[in-house]
Amino acid sequence: MTEKSLQENSMKIVHDLREETTKHHDQLNLSNHPSPMKNTKVYRRRWLMLLIFVLVFMTNAFQWIQFSIINNLIMKYYAVDSQSVDLTSLVFMIVYIPLIIPGAWIMDRMGLRVTVLLGVIGNTIAAWINVLGVAPDRFYVVLIGQTIASFAQIFLLGVSPNVAAVWFGSDQVSLACSIGVFGSQIGVALGFLLPPIIVRDHNNLEDIGTDLRLMLYIVAGICSALLFVVIFGFQAKPPLNPSKAQCLSSKLSSTTFSEYFTSLKNIFTNNGFKLLFISYGINVGVFYAMSTLLNQTVLFHFPGEEKNAGRIGLTIVVSGMFGSILFGVILDKTKKFKETTLVTYFFALAGIITYTFTFLFEYIPITFVAAGVAGFFMTGYLPVGFEFGAELTYPEPEVISAGLLNASAQVFGITFTLLGGWLLGTYGSMMCNSLLSVALLVGFAMTFPIRSELRRLKANRESILFVLGGEKDNPLPVSA
Repeated sequence: MTEKSLQENSMKIVHDLREETTKHHDQLNLSNHPSPMKNTKVYRRRWLMLLIFVLVFMTNAFQWIQFSIINNLIMKYYAVDSQSVDLTSLVFMIVYIPLIIPGAWIMDRMGLRVTVLLGVIGNTIAAWINVLGVAPDRFYVVLIGQTIASFAQIFLLGVSPNVAAVWFGSDQVSLACSIGVFGSQIGVALGFLLPPIIVRDHNNLEDIGTDLRLMLYIVAGICSALLFVVIFGFQAKPPLNPSKAQCLSSKLSSTTFSEYFTSLKNIFTNNGFKLLFISYGINVGVFYAMSTLLNQTVLFHFPGEEKNAGRIGLTIVVSGMFGSILFGVILDKTKKFKETTLVTYFFALAGIITYTFTFLFEYIPITFVAAGVAGFFMTGYLPVGFEFGAELTYPEPEVISAGLLNASAQVFGITFTLLGGWLLGTYGSMMCNSLLSVALLVGFAMTFPIRSELRRLKANRESILFVLGGEKDNPLPVSA
């Protein structure tokens, strides 16, 4: 969609909305309200909706990493190899790739409530299946549970920018997206921290099973409680749109599968998004690989340090939480999307290089610090990439652009995890982490040519000017 056609589309929708308001003025009793383009409102309950989504997203992210971070104990209990345990994490990436296109269409067509409900139902079913898998001969049951959790992820991973756009005003949308991504980061952080604490190494396999069962019962109980919260407390959208851009975007959302593919075509003919598609995938794919292989990497240098492997993962994610919030605030205040993207990418690259070389010192506190720096910028980049993609592809639905970015991340995550795991086992951690560093360097270089076309921001500004300009000749009532 060209800039000229975007502007014409926006102006036509604004004009039609103002005409509809005038025509139905008396019937709808709007004598004290402005046009729909001007009659926007943000509701206090937006924070409750965001909190519910964050908690649901958190439980799914926890299930992604819950077995990989105790890789050695799962190998011992189920008598499987490390690659089989890695599959409990990889399945999330494998399933996402072929299902993101129909999944994103369902999300766009059915709305937020149905989307989040499908996600929490999948989380709950997966959690209880994993409980049934606690027996040394039932590793296949665990893989079934993880596969169902990966289906649930389809309805959660790309929803953060959609929740932000549907419920939050233009001055808070980037912050809200960052907090939405925060849910995933909290889940991963707890997934790094709690399993090594709850599931301990024992000589008796039954004792390992008892610890594992306790952890999985806790997860299943929390997922079940959240299912009731979503059913009775989560709403699809507010009565009034929170911003002018959302007024336009909701009018243009795809209602048929053919219109959905038109949106896909429009997105993939956007040269800036194509570059972001690859660079985002590389950055997040590196994070996925680094997280999945963390237990093996740390134990390679520090045998017996399962708990510290989890704590290093926690450090990566917690520092990334602060990065997400900080960069979300920066985006809301400055609207410098490309500049923020470049800064976060550069320091993520510097962080992973530093992290790679700290293992040469065989001194674990240095590894903690380097991992924290890498995490601050690497996971802090997640909402920045989402929001930059939404700006580049507006007025196409945010859930589609976010879904495509996540699909790219899954492809690179699988590639880096498999290749990195082979390098780790064959040549050691230096070669594995060097691969991840070189990949980030390529992604950083690909960010430079992206043209910073902030279409959503421009639509917000132009719609305000258009409405104000129209009211000079045909004034509409002003709300009390």
